[in-house]
Amino acid sequence: MSPTIQLEIRRPGKEPGVYAIEPGVYAIGRDEDCHLRLSHERIEGRHAILTVREDGFWIEDLDSTEGTFVDRIRVSGRQPVVAGQMIGIGPFTLVLTMADGETFKQQSTPEPAQTSPIRIEEIEQRRKIKQQIHSELVERLDIKRLAATRVHQDELKQRALQTLRDIIRDRSDMLPPEMDRDALAKEIYDEALGLGPLEDFLADPDVTEIMVNGYNQVYVEKKGRLIPVNKTFLDNDSVLAIIERIVSPIGRRIDESQPYVDARLPDGSRVNAIIPPLSLVGPCLTIRKFSKVPYTDKDLIRFGTMTPAIAEFARLCVLMRKNIVISGGTGSGKTTLLNVLSSYLPENERIITIEDAAELKLEQTHVVRLEARPPNIEGRGAITIRDLVRNALRMRPDRIVVGECRGGEALDMLQAMNTGHDGSLTTVHANSPRDVISRLETMVLMSGMDLPVRAIREQIASAIDLIIHESRLSDGSRRIVKITEVVGLEGDQITMQDIFEFRQTGVAADGRVLGVFMPTGAVPTFIEDVATRGLSIDRRIFDPMSSQQGAGKC
Repeated sequence: MSPTIQLEIRRPGKEPGVYAIEPGVYAIGRDEDCHLRLSHERIEGRHAILTVREDGFWIEDLDSTEGTFVDRIRVSGRQPVVAGQMIGIGPFTLVLTMADGETFKQQSTPEPAQTSPIRIEEIEQRRKIKQQIHSELVERLDIKRLAATRVHQDELKQRALQTLRDIIRDRSDMLPPEMDRDALAKEIYDEALGLGPLEDFLADPDVTEIMVNGYNQVYVEKKGRLIPVNKTFLDNDSVLAIIERIVSPIGRRIDESQPYVDARLPDGSRVNAIIPPLSLVGPCLTIRKFSKVPYTDKDLIRFGTMTPAIAEFARLCVLMRKNIVISGGTGSGKTTLLNVLSSYLPENERIITIEDAAELKLEQTHVVRLEARPPNIEGRGAITIRDLVRNALRMRPDRIVVGECRGGEALDMLQAMNTGHDGSLTTVHANSPRDVISRLETMVLMSGMDLPVRAIREQIASAIDLIIHESRLSDGSRRIVKITEVVGLEGDQITMQDIFEFRQTGVAADGRVLGVFMPTGAVPTFIEDVATRGLSIDRRIFDPMSSQQGAGKC
C-alpha cells in the first residue's frame, strides 16, 4: 500500500491548508498553469519544481531571484527534503509529511516522473471548454479558406480574435467566473492560427529548446536544464495541425509515407517532427530556438564559450583563409559558433551558404543562400547537400559555408578546399578533434568512391587547417574545449597539435563547471605568414605562462 503524503501550505495572514497529494512533479510559481500556484510579487512565474515520490521528496529552484529555502538554507540545484522540513518560497512555507506515522521505503535520486497535478480537474475542465470554443471558431470562421485567399495576416488575426470574443461572450454561462476571458481567447487563437501553447515559449528569450512528446507532455530547456511545463495541446490532431503549419510554407510534407521531417521557422529556428506509426507516444515536435538577433563573439565571450584571445585567433584564421571545421556533439553550439565565425568573413567577398534547413544569419550583403530539397510524394526531385556543393563550385564563390557535413558531400567539400576554394567553413558531429578525421574518412567512403585510406588522408591533411571542438558540459554550458591545427601527414597518420584547450578545475556548489582556457605552448605553423597577409597578432596568447591568460578563467 502506498504511503499517504500530505502537503501543508502556510500562507501569511491565513489559515494553513492541508492537501493529500499523489507522487508526481509539481511546478510551483505565480503562473496560472502551475500545479501549485502561489500568488505574490516575490514569487516568479515558475519559481521551483517539487518532486514527490513514494521514496522521497526533492525541491529544485529554477534560478529564481528570491531563491528557495529548506530550513532557512538556500537551495542550490536539486536538493532532497526530509518529511517535516520547512520549504520557504517567498512568504509561503510548505511542509511535506507522511500521514499516520508512515515512513519512506528509501531516499534516492528520483527518476523522471509523470506530472500528477493537484488541480487536474480544473485543467481538464479548461481543456474541454477550449475544445468547444475552438470547434465553434472553425465553424464560424473558415480559417483555411481565408488563408488560401491570402488575406493579410493582421486582418486574419483581427477577424479571428473578434470572432473568439463573440463566442466567449455568447458562451459566458459555461465559463467559470474566475477564468480570464482574454487569456482564454489568446490560447485558442494561438491554437487555431499560431503554434498553440508553444507561442509563449518561442517568445521567451530564456527558452532555448522546446520538446513536445504527444499532445499532453511538453518540456522546455532553460539555461541548460530540462523543465516540464503544464501547457498542453487539445489533442494529437492539434499537434499534427501545427506541424503541418510549420512545414507547408517551406515545401516540406509529413504524412504516413513520410512520417518525419526537418524544417525551420521563419526566424531560422530548427524544427524536427516525427509522427505515428514511428512515434508510439503521438506526434513529437522538437524546436531548437535561435536568437532573433544573431549572437556575436562578444556574446560567446560573455557566456564563457571562449575568451577574447581565442576570438581574436579565430578571426585571424578566417581572414587568412584557413579551412576550418567546427566539431562537437548534438546541442554543443556548433551552428551558433559557425554563425559567429562567418561574421568575420570580409564584406567584399561572395559567400555561398549550403544547408539542409537554412539557419545561418549572415550580415554581409553578398550572400547566396542555398537549401537542400527533400523528395516529393513520388520519391523524386530530391536535391542533396552534395548536389548543392557541386553546383556552388560553378557559382564563382569566394567562400563556401556548409551548415553540416554528414555524408558523401564531404568528398566534394575536401576537393573544393584543395582546388582553390580555401577559407571554407563547415561543421561535423564528432567526439574529439581526432575523431573528426575518422568521421571525414567514413563520410568520403559514403560518397561511393572506392579510394584507398592513404589517398583520403592525404586529401584531409591537405584540405583542413584547423578544427575547433566544442562541448556541452555537465552544467549545460557550451565551451570551446580544444582548438587543434592539422599539421600534415607522416607515413599513414595525420599529425595534429592542440593550440588552445579548456581545462576543468572543479565544480562549484551550484553545479557550475569551473575551469580555465589555456594555450598549450604550441605555436601554429602558419604564424610566420601572418605579417605577409598584412595582419598582426600578439604571440603572447600562445604562451602558457603569460599573465594575459588570467582572462580565460571561468
